[in-house]
Amino acid sequence: MQLDLTGKTALVTGGSSGIGQAIARALAGAGAQVTILDRNAPPELNAELKFLPADVTDRGALTAAMEACGALDIVVANAGIVRHGALTETTDEEWRDTLAVNLTGVFLTVQLAARAMRRRRSGAIVITASTNSFDGEADLTAYNATKAGMLGILHTAANELGPYGIRVNAVCPGFIRTPLTAEAFATPEFVREYFRHVPLGRGGEPAEVANAVVFLASEMASYITGAALVVDGGQMAAKFGVWNERNAQFHIDRWTLNAE
Repeated sequence: MQLDLTGKTALVTGGSSGIGQAIARALAGAGAQVTILDRNAPPELNAELKFLPADVTDRGALTAAMEACGALDIVVANAGIVRHGALTETTDEEWRDTLAVNLTGVFLTVQLAARAMRRRRSGAIVITASTNSFDGEADLTAYNATKAGMLGILHTAANELGPYGIRVNAVCPGFIRTPLTAEAFATPEFVREYFRHVPLGRGGEPAEVANAVVFLASEMASYITGAALVVDGGQMAAKFGVWNERNAQFHIDRWTLNAE
């Protein structure tokens, strides 16, 4: 069954590149009128995709952007940054910057969307969290903390907003091919070992995360709220390595079973 968002109005923060761009395009492809909110404009726009410059850490700018969009049916809190560094080496600036965008930005986006949607007694909010919401990947202390914190916002918002007919859900992507991960994807030795622990044997594509967001934003998910949908090829379900050379082979960017 095709997901139909015709007549819906959507806003995607951080929608100019990577997963956010794929989400914006997928929502538009399902029929929604989409506004991308980001610091920088996306490479292309069309009749279904509009752009407003704004910083999600700035309450005033975010409020003005949302008001300019009119009545929003769907809001995707996707904007985020990554700062790598060991726990003992993470600076105060790196910590503050990451929390400002990833956690405060999501809080402000969800809060402002909720205030507007509550008056109409309807709406769908989707947060882009991460598999790092659940684990402690090394050298990502600030990032991991913000992604875990998003689940606190998710659960509380779903609890408080459900009576108003507003659904709040999250997607938790695993290792997805984006400009930020392009170098890693282009390193066969790295992905060979990384994908040993992914049951599907490969990394994900932005469109695969976007499809999950469109589902959660649609009426097909009308009885789903407070959920964190993991989009990781099964990585979080696999405690030990899944793939090995005894019955499989790695080629370019994925593991496949040998012919029986």
